[in-house]
This record gives sequence, C-alpha cells and structure tokens, in this order.
Amino acid sequence: MSGSTDTLTPVLTAGWADERSWTLDAYARRGGYDALDKAFAMGPDAVIAAVKDSGLRGRGGAGFPTGMKWSFIPQDNPNPKYLVVNADESEPGTCKDIPLMMASPHTLVEGVILSSFAIRAHTAFIYIRGEVLHVIRRVQAAVAEAYAAGHLGRDIHGSGYDLDVVVHAGAGAYICGEETALLEGLEGRRGQPRLRPPFPAVAGLYASPTVINNVESISSVPSIIANGAEWFSSMGTEKSKGFGIFSLSGHVQRPGQYEAPLGITLRELIDLAGGIRQKSDGQRHELKFWTPGGSSTPLLTAEHLDVPLDFEGVGAAGSMLGTRALQIFDETVCVVRAVLRWTEFYKHESCGKCTPCREGTWWLVQTLARLEKGQGSEADLDLLLDQCDNILGRSFCALGDGATSPISSSIKYFREEYLAHLTHGGCPFDPAASTAWADRTVGAMA
Repeated sequence: MSGSTDTLTPVLTAGWADERSWTLDAYARRGGYDALDKAFAMGPDAVIAAVKDSGLRGRGGAGFPTGMKWSFIPQDNPNPKYLVVNADESEPGTCKDIPLMMASPHTLVEGVILSSFAIRAHTAFIYIRGEVLHVIRRVQAAVAEAYAAGHLGRDIHGSGYDLDVVVHAGAGAYICGEETALLEGLEGRRGQPRLRPPFPAVAGLYASPTVINNVESISSVPSIIANGAEWFSSMGTEKSKGFGIFSLSGHVQRPGQYEAPLGITLRELIDLAGGIRQKSDGQRHELKFWTPGGSSTPLLTAEHLDVPLDFEGVGAAGSMLGTRALQIFDETVCVVRAVLRWTEFYKHESCGKCTPCREGTWWLVQTLARLEKGQGSEADLDLLLDQCDNILGRSFCALGDGATSPISSSIKYFREEYLAHLTHGGCPFDPAASTAWADRTVGAMA
C-alpha cells in the first residue's frame, strides 16, 4: 500500500513520547530485547534471510538492500568480522538519526546485537558525530545498561554468543559519513575515502570483513525479527518496502519527524504537518522548492507534490530519496542564496583528496557568489553547469556529486531567478538591492 494521511506507522518512533523513553525500563515495557531470543533460536543465516525477505533497503541514503549487504561477508575469512553503525549524521537538513538515538537508543542497541549476530561479528562500533555530545552520552548510557542487564557481553541470554559494543566519537567531519572515510577515522587516520575495491565487506575495518549500516537501517531490524518479514514488506511500495522517518523542516506549521510507509507524498506529509506556514494576515505562503533527501539531492518544486516518496518515484522525478530530509522553502526564499549556502558547506567539508571536488567546489562558490551579488552575465550560468559537469562522476566519492545537485537542478527550474539577480544588480529578495536597481533605472531614464 502507499502511504496516506491516516496511515502513519509509528514503529521506530512509537515510544518517543513515553516518560524517560530512553531508559532500559521504558524500552523493556515496549517489548524491548524480546527479539534476541527469537533470533538466537533462528540462527544467523535465518536472520539474514528474514532481513532479505523483508525488503529492507539502507536508510542512509543509497537504498542498497540491507540483507544482501550482510550476505557479502565472506564467512571463510579467518579475520574477525565487524559491524560499524554510521551515526555521523551531518547532511544539511537530515535530522532523523539523532532524535532516534536520543529518544530510544536501546532500539539501536538491540538492532546492533541482532545484526552482529547475523554476520557473526563479536565486536561492533557505533560511530557518532563528535559535536553531538549529548547523544554520545545517551548511547553510552544505553550500552552500559544493556551490559548490566546481560544483553551485551559474554554468553548473551545463555546463547553462547558474545558481543562487545564500542561507542566512538568522531571528530566532526562531514566526509566521515562516507563509509570508507568513516573507517579511516575509526582507525585513527585522517577521514578520507578509500579506493574501492577492496570493498569493506572483504577488507574494511582493520582490513577485516565489515558491514557498515546507517542508524535507521540497524534500528529497523528488531521490529522485522519480532513481527516477521511479511509484516514489514506489507508496508511501502513494491520495490521500496517498509516505513521510514521523514524529517520535515523549514516552512511548515509543525516541523518534525513523521514515520510513514515509503510511497507517501509530500502533499500528504505537509497536510500532516499542518500545511505551509501562515502569513501575518492568516493567508498561507506557497511552496516554492524542496529537497527530498537533504541538500545533496536535486531540488524539486511544487509540481512534484504528488511524487511517491520512494526510491523509484523520486528517481523518476530526477532526484534521489536520500535520507528523506524534506526541507520546505516558501516563496520568500531566494533559491540562489540557498544554493550558495549549501555550496559553501560542501566547499568547506571537501576532504581535499581529489582535484575535481577540492578545486571544483571552490570555483562553484566563486561563480555563485558573483551571481548572487548581481555581477557577471548569463554566460556564467553555462559556466556553472560546465563546472558541475566536470565534477559529477569524476570525484573520488559522492561529496562532489552532491555539491552539483542543487546547482544544476536550481538552474533547471529557476533560471529566471538567476537572471533576475543580474538585472537587479543583486538579489531581488533583498530590499536594498531592489532599491538600488530602481534608483539606477530612474537615473538612466532621466
């Protein structure tokens, strides 16, 4: 089934409003850790099969089938196996994993145990962005509670299975959200992407077989094991199964996290969020543009309100579902200025390893900043697209590709707004620039 406004599916978010929801007691009251004994009785291969059958696809942006990723681990490799949870959430607009870890860290911990058991790992790492100290402390406390209750450590629940979990604080680099750069950071080196192959499944952390999954992907596993693969796959669409957390931010009445089946539309989600924000006279602003999966996905417009928010639907519309970070912008926002701000972020966060991204993002900012000030000419738009073309598909990792997405898509949909900056001699949304333009026009007429 596709989503509708009366089919929110609170699973991951079900207990967020409970009193002290982050504690082990609160999680246990919701059936927490019950899935462990079921999984231990099933065996590792059956757990992998259940996750495969459920149709769970990675919730970190790429959408790769999770069970298939687990099955790539070569079990004949003599090295230890590792599970690494990517909790380095730092994409502009993405804000689902941090509230999940704050409100219900034990959901993640139980998912880590189940996933580690499935791939036969005995050590797991949760890599959390260093700036979010409150989240690090909360997850550390949950891990300590799980150890004390016998859910972690030696001979878990008398199954003979051992697991240790390490909560690692990153040093705050956006590039460490890229899975191989994250591994470099875990090993104590500068966070820069690795050349692949070898892929992490064969030679990942400490040159050993490694699975790297997003927080939401791992947190979805306990409910799949507890309720069955068919229950999970009954939600969502044919190729995008299950539910996900949709993060609405920006110009809606009630920004926040909305957990719904994949395939729900932005129109339905905006209705759930109380609509686009109101003006002082009570009238509503109008939707101008939005991102389906954070700032590294091509932006969309009001004509895409009814696009199904699943991997295929958003892809067919020319963008990517990504992390379902829906940033909503109304007609008061200058698209050129918004894109410039995003591009400045990518320039700052480029690790500098490859030339297209290191040099290209710098030049993108130079050209965009000139256009935003009303300087340059229409030929600069073609220059921008040419710069994007020289970065897209030529950088070492996806950061360079992501930096080009908002630029090329904004020129596609809002070329006239870029040109308006040139005719106004600055941003038409800026009263000072508009006044200066009017003065120049009047002077020329006189």
